[in-house]
Amino acid sequence: MTTASEPIAAPQTSPSPRGSKDRVKTAIAAGVGTSVENYDFVSYGTAAALYFGVVFFPADDPLVRNLLAFSTLAVGFLMRPLGGAIGGYLADRFGRKPVLVAAMIVMGGATFVIGLLPTFDQIGIAAPIILTVIRMVQGLAFGAEWGGAITMAYEHAPWHRRGMFAAIPQSGNPLGIALATAMFAWSSTLEGDWQWRTPFLFSSVLVIVALVVRSKLSESPEFQEAQATGKTVKNPLLTTLREDWRSILRVIALRVVESFAYYSTATYLLNHIAERNPELRPLALGAITVASVIAIGMTFLMGSLTDRIGRKPIYVGASIAVILFAFPLYLLTNDGIPALVVATFIIGIGIIHASLTGVQGSLLTEQFQTATRTSGASLGYQLAAAIGGFAPLLATALVGVFGWPGASILYMLAGVIGLVGILVTRETFGRAERARVQALVDAAR
Repeated sequence: MTTASEPIAAPQTSPSPRGSKDRVKTAIAAGVGTSVENYDFVSYGTAAALYFGVVFFPADDPLVRNLLAFSTLAVGFLMRPLGGAIGGYLADRFGRKPVLVAAMIVMGGATFVIGLLPTFDQIGIAAPIILTVIRMVQGLAFGAEWGGAITMAYEHAPWHRRGMFAAIPQSGNPLGIALATAMFAWSSTLEGDWQWRTPFLFSSVLVIVALVVRSKLSESPEFQEAQATGKTVKNPLLTTLREDWRSILRVIALRVVESFAYYSTATYLLNHIAERNPELRPLALGAITVASVIAIGMTFLMGSLTDRIGRKPIYVGASIAVILFAFPLYLLTNDGIPALVVATFIIGIGIIHASLTGVQGSLLTEQFQTATRTSGASLGYQLAAAIGGFAPLLATALVGVFGWPGASILYMLAGVIGLVGILVTRETFGRAERARVQALVDAAR
């Protein structure tokens, strides 16, 4: 069983070391779908930060209102490990492609329904209950999607460019974030409930486009080979838990820093700024949009760089950057100076967070072998997401006790966890492995 403590062994038969003929199309299609999934999931986080406290959880105390709104945000994250387990099992057992299509349909439908929901003023307590149930469905779908998308891009890719190709669907994350925040920035100019309903309703257009693109994908060549040679396992989830649980723990640590880094910034910091300086809400949304656009290129760049210098050095540097940026994150924004607010989001999301996500596609996937790859990577990734989903809630609670430094300490702690995680993870694409893979690629020309 391949673990993070040994190099990833390349297949000795087909598929070709140069990748499949559909490698570019598959990576782009995975990225398009990932962007839509992130649009849907991030739309909820943005709405929770800006609208849902008042619309679905009316309370006299703003702190209580925010805690309730962020609690429903966290519920979606709690469902993601279950979604990751189900999606990973099905992808390793029956194929990657069906899971990608099914997850897209479920996620898109749930997001569209949120845009149609009646508010607390209209139907009372039933409104937040329905919202919470739909949020749970969102969490299941999102949890099932990531592993299949990354695995498809990775397994179709040339062996010496897997970092770059796995970063393409990862680049869909900031693309979806940019689309969501841009839509919320625009819809903030509308009247009444249309400010928060419109972004959810618009997602139906994106889902249709993504479904058309994904429906034309070919199945992973590595999965097809494993299936043909009888190398799939009857229960990939249990096999992974039994034989690769250390790799799952490493993935959790590596993912926690990235998840906390994003949601502490794009969700909690957004709420923090909007409450202290309401007039800066459009500016902050615009800053997240700009930062997300920058992150698209940065994510791809970092993934490509891992093919040249390895996976580990970039992740070490980005984890240290999280630790160092913990207090400046709030010191730069507390006074509400527009230029500093924009710069903070660009550094936090466009550079630091993107550096982490750019490496994750290949690094996390390479902790597991083909037969259990989606199950292992998905489970670890989504368990960490469930923890990270509590970042806004925890930050709110800590700020209530310690003031804004409480949120900085939480952010810093996530950086420490990520740094420890990467330090105990062996390089999966070091110099010797890069040379070996390059020789195989050259021989296949």
